[in-house]
Amino acid sequence: MTLPPFHLAFPVDDLAAARRFYGGLLGCPEGRSADHWVDFDLHGHQIVAHLAPDAAPRRATNPVDGDEVPVPHFVLVLAMDEWKALAERLRN
Repeated sequence: MTLPPFHLAFPVDDLAAARRFYGGLLGCPEGRSADHWVDFDLHGHQIVAHLAPDAAPRRATNPVDGDEVPVPHFVLVLAMDEWKALAERLRN
């Protein structure tokens, strides 16, 4: 099943740290960028880290299937082989 790509923009307080996490650790190729934002390709989806140092982090959760899930959050659905490869890269 092929899903259309999504675009998600979110605040960060440190673009260099966002680049290390999304680009370095998760392996998301970097796309366009400016002084206050950077695009990443998250398995064909565009996520954008926007510099917003004064954005208050949310600490809310909601119960889902018996677990407390943080709000906001986003999820990436991967094929099992892609999931295993990502998990291995994160362990090393």
